[in-house]
Amino acid sequence: MRNRTWVASAGATVALVVATGLYVQALETGHTDGGLRADPGRVRSAPTDRTCVGTRPVDSLPDRDDGTPLMRVVVHIDELAQKKYSDVYTGLSVAEDDSAADVWRMPSAALDDEVCGSAVKGVTVRLHDTDVNGKTLAALSDRIGDDMKRWDGTFQMREVGVDEHGFVHVGVDDPGKAEPILKKAYGEHNGRYIRVEYADQAELLDAG
Repeated sequence: MRNRTWVASAGATVALVVATGLYVQALETGHTDGGLRADPGRVRSAPTDRTCVGTRPVDSLPDRDDGTPLMRVVVHIDELAQKKYSDVYTGLSVAEDDSAADVWRMPSAALDDEVCGSAVKGVTVRLHDTDVNGKTLAALSDRIGDDMKRWDGTFQMREVGVDEHGFVHVGVDDPGKAEPILKKAYGEHNGRYIRVEYADQAELLDAG
């Protein structure tokens, strides 16, 4: 699965967090693309373009991770979308309380049909429109992460990561100063996909 990594400022430790406790891995400085996540404090509402309620038997999908019906569906959808539909797949998140997976993708009837057909009993899949795929966002995230030290003395970049809603999140100490600079630096088109917000200094997550 694609994982979401937040990049801490130079010399700090990066924490890689994967949704619903699948696994947590501490890394040295670096960055990556986004996708699956479960940070409820960062979830933004989005219109649901299609909702599918699972009908197939739970054991029709392989037992994955914690073995719950939801995680069987989540892992299966992510692998399917990356393998067959990477040109339109943006990412997904997990809503455990709803026993639901939220999938963001560029409109694709073929992807929608396969994703909906993957939902098992007790699981709901909600599909949301974007206008960009995850590969494009990952490339932009990598580019911004590579420039992390470029802005030292002007503002401090603290986080970079792909948000499955269809943009690159950039966490800084001074959004008002950073946003116009970043959007100008990466061009008008890329600027549409850059969201600049305040972020506290990143900290190492406990992998235990």
